[in-house]
Amino acid sequence: MSGADFLDSNVFIYAVDPADPAKQTIARELIGQALATQSGVISHQVVQETLNVLGHKFKVSASRSDRDDLLRNVLAPLWHVFPSVELYASAMQIHEKQGFGFYDSLIVAAAVEAKCKRLLTEDLQHGQRIGTLRIENPFRS
Repeated sequence: MSGADFLDSNVFIYAVDPADPAKQTIARELIGQALATQSGVISHQVVQETLNVLGHKFKVSASRSDRDDLLRNVLAPLWHVFPSVELYASAMQIHEKQGFGFYDSLIVAAAVEAKCKRLLTEDLQHGQRIGTLRIENPFRS
């Protein structure tokens, strides 16, 4: 998936969260483009975090049917990075070298493994580079 964008779980969560319409619009556009152009990548961690948050962290949780639809029609087509010893070893190295939290390091390691050009997240420093990977906050004002 060289040159693709890695989408963090917050992109998927904002896409269904009506609390911030501006972020919701941006998130939906990013997901739509990723699906239409097959240029988006996610990992198992993004799938887990998204389904967990949508299952019980909102005032009104998404139904099982809605989450199943999201899993099959949105997340699955973008899911290209799976757990491996190499992924975890890379995450530990990133954690140690960059000082990121371990779960953030797993996201970065997955994006690097997939040879993504950009990591779209609001959880890390906008503009930071890890090798050829650029971290971008698509929700930044």
